[in-house]
Amino acid sequence: MKLISFSVSEIVKVGLLTDRGVLDLAACYKMFYDDEVPVWLYSMRSFLAAGEDAFDLASRLERKAASYGSGKPLYHKPSEITYRAPVPDARKILCVAANYVSHGQEMNIRIPDRPYFFGKYSNSLTGHEENVIIPKTSTKVDYEVELAVIIGKRGKYIPKEKAHEYVVGYTVFNDVSFRDKQFPLGWPHQLNPYGQNWILGKSLDTAAPCGPYLVTKDEVGSPYPLRLLLRVNGEVRQEGSTDEMYYKIGDLIEYISDGLTLEPGDIIATGTPAGVAAAGRPFLKESDVMEAEIEKIGLLRNRLVKET
Repeated sequence: MKLISFSVSEIVKVGLLTDRGVLDLAACYKMFYDDEVPVWLYSMRSFLAAGEDAFDLASRLERKAASYGSGKPLYHKPSEITYRAPVPDARKILCVAANYVSHGQEMNIRIPDRPYFFGKYSNSLTGHEENVIIPKTSTKVDYEVELAVIIGKRGKYIPKEKAHEYVVGYTVFNDVSFRDKQFPLGWPHQLNPYGQNWILGKSLDTAAPCGPYLVTKDEVGSPYPLRLLLRVNGEVRQEGSTDEMYYKIGDLIEYISDGLTLEPGDIIATGTPAGVAAAGRPFLKESDVMEAEIEKIGLLRNRLVKET
């Protein structure tokens, strides 16, 4: 199942990608049921929190819509909608640094002894085909294609052997970074006691494009190996595979849930392969188009625009 957060006329809804287009689950419910539309058809986070009830309803609505026909009001063409981040109001966006050996090597940093997490905030979330802002005060804007895990069940102190039970699906994530803000003067040769500037370096507005879909884990199967690609204006900048992750998804979930409650809709970005601009490639500039693509998950496209 490929779930989409989208908007038409500024109303955010949960949709389902089908062969006929994007099925508007809220509109479908209105057509076939004489009842108030559940709130979780307007919120992916609420949809995921509703668990199997929500997924069962989505499957029933898909079957009912198939007997109705195609076109509006039930189906939208992908070109007619505004894509939102799959979970636009995710409460936690947890990112892992240096989880691919190749990326660590190109940045002259070693893989840490345990997973190293930093956070992004909801202001950084944006969707497929939405613009990514080059801030007025940064000239070193970078890209990082990553497989992101979406949590589907509340949990804490989760052993890695059971981590898959808490995963609902996956999406494509681009960890946009501002290297002139992230790295202190002289880094990495001159270190300071405070480390990197993770907030200004990673969590500015629109710095976490993700999507286009939330692809459920049953449709993806094993997340290893999945091919990752990042193109800028058609040129391949990054290419790798998820089986290169040093700490696998189970390790990451076990580590980060040690005292931290994971909730439906939380996002865990699992690291990036080699090829980033900070390692010697050109930084992003106005009008550049980034395409982050992961096998079985989808292609995420975003254009760079200067802040006005």
